[in-house]
Amino acid sequence: MPDFLSSAILKYLKPVYQLLVNHYVALVLVPILVILFSEVLKLSPHEIVAIWNCLRFDLVQIVWSSFLVIFISTLYNMSKPQKVYLVDYACYKAPADLCFSIRAYVERMKFIPGTDKQSLDFQLRVSERIGLGERTCMPPAIHLIPPDTTMKALREEAEMVIFSVMDSLFQKSGLNPRDIDILVVNCSICFSTPSLSAMVINKYKMKESIKSFNILGMGCSGSLISIDLARQLLHTHPTYNAVVVSAELMTTIFYRGKERSMLVPNSLFRMGGAAIFLSTRNSFRNIRAKYRLIHLVRTHTASDDKSHSCVYVKEDPEGILGIWLSKDLMAVAGEALKLNLTALGPLVLPVSERFLYLLNFIARRIFSLSWKPYIPDFKQAFNHFCIHAGGPAVIDGVQDSLQLSMEQVEASRSAFHQFGNTSSSSLWYEMSYIEAKGRMNKGDRTLQIAFGSGYKCFSAVWECTETVRTPASGPWIDCIDNYPTCIPRAVK
Repeated sequence: MPDFLSSAILKYLKPVYQLLVNHYVALVLVPILVILFSEVLKLSPHEIVAIWNCLRFDLVQIVWSSFLVIFISTLYNMSKPQKVYLVDYACYKAPADLCFSIRAYVERMKFIPGTDKQSLDFQLRVSERIGLGERTCMPPAIHLIPPDTTMKALREEAEMVIFSVMDSLFQKSGLNPRDIDILVVNCSICFSTPSLSAMVINKYKMKESIKSFNILGMGCSGSLISIDLARQLLHTHPTYNAVVVSAELMTTIFYRGKERSMLVPNSLFRMGGAAIFLSTRNSFRNIRAKYRLIHLVRTHTASDDKSHSCVYVKEDPEGILGIWLSKDLMAVAGEALKLNLTALGPLVLPVSERFLYLLNFIARRIFSLSWKPYIPDFKQAFNHFCIHAGGPAVIDGVQDSLQLSMEQVEASRSAFHQFGNTSSSSLWYEMSYIEAKGRMNKGDRTLQIAFGSGYKCFSAVWECTETVRTPASGPWIDCIDNYPTCIPRAVK
């Protein structure tokens, strides 16, 4: 009986409470206005004229009052930062011949002398349990036997991914490379000289005054870090155009050793990339821009030693370079997510959720009541969720924390199944999935959540400025009808 009563309260009473609290201004003002209007109707014409004469101002007062209101409004609008618009973006679609099956890779590696069979079997078991599809892609250098991990192969992969997404972006948006004023390129691990941003500038012969930045080592949160940097630069230069390029390059970080904690990334990470066109120009406001950036919240926990070292690039005892993942990774990610949502909540949650959280906080901290901490319902603030597709454990953790449905994490699971963990660009594959399904409507708000080594958690809120038509091209064009498919939660 108590379970039935509690479910009935949640199902019927909470929506009524949310309606009353979230619209309390209208619920208070409307009755007052109705009462005032009814009282005015009771007055005679002479009484109405007498009241009007009492309220009438002379021309000088009207002019000065209007000037003061316009002046204050202008100062307020000038003090506000310019709104940043996402005009368009493009995701990398690898050729079919680069599809990488772990099972086929394991079979091929068995023929290489010195290969450890136990390590190959471990990678196969992990790949089968995490729900990765058979159409994920690796660069050509990894398909070779043995894999080619030279800098030459790395640059060839970078050119393949980055130039492809840049060409797609120019084609979709009509942007001319010479019109780009700010270029930010980010990659998890790519120690290249000249930098990746210099490579892009050289390829497209961009202008000499371009402000370019090359961001490395930020992990899977690199795209939102680059977005934040571009946003701050656009606030300083409101007439500029900015392009952010996010890429995951696999050539030099594919691990061939025996350490199991360093073999797991082989089963998770795949090649991918995205290019995003940002601007603050008002001409993009209602004509071409797809989204408007509402909020971007950064949380960094590197001051804690456990957080700082949970994702590490290092050599194993045999001197083989790879990415090491700590067993504490999920606990660290959960704490970073908690801190980030605590900062984001007051900015986006409706009044009803903030009020319940405040009551719960007062009851636990001031009156020492043994209540469970109240988890705000972030589903009240967002229509879509793009959780970094770092693996089923990451998606499951965020889904449980935010109490999301399977449909709300469908884009994240589908992106991981089809493309794998494409690092910071995975958010844009998920956004593209929502568009390909025809679900992105004008006014919809999307929450992007990204995690990165260090340890960092980033969240970005985008508002759709116009209903997005189902794209005629993109990474999902030949496979969107296959989803949603049965993708189980992580096998522990």
